[in-house]
Amino acid sequence: MVVLLHYGHYLAKTRQCPRCRVKWETFEEKMTDVNIAVELLGDAQDDAFDTAIVVSGDSDLTKPVQAVQARDPAKRVVVAFPPKRTSVQLRQAAAAGFVIGRKKLQDSQLPDRVVKSDGAGGLLIYNPHQLRRARLHRGSASSWKVPWR
Repeated sequence: MVVLLHYGHYLAKTRQCPRCRVKWETFEEKMTDVNIAVELLGDAQDDAFDTAIVVSGDSDLTKPVQAVQARDPAKRVVVAFPPKRTSVQLRQAAAAGFVIGRKKLQDSQLPDRVVKSDGAGGLLIYNPHQLRRARLHRGSASSWKVPWR
């Protein structure tokens, strides 16, 4: 199994309460849906999968999912929706779909850190949740591509 990271980024956005005029900064994630779409279409073109599993609830991925299945009806795109992140349009475009339960997601998390002993000192791997928090402060996000055959 190969895991490749495709980085997007967070765009700072100032919001203001219309009533009290208090301002605060939020962050809007950008490019992850585009990165997923590009990789999905490229992998379909390269015949890198028979069934792709897309983990997202973003309806912006509806057209790429439709395009893959229209070009090659033998290819299946299955959507795994994160908890409370479903899209009717994306589900209708996919060959199948399901919601990842909150408990399943929680049970699937890595420990805070993993030390892989591979000889000279080992490799330290951090939980992606911690990396995600760190990336929020640095202003970037990532999408994960995990091709299975």
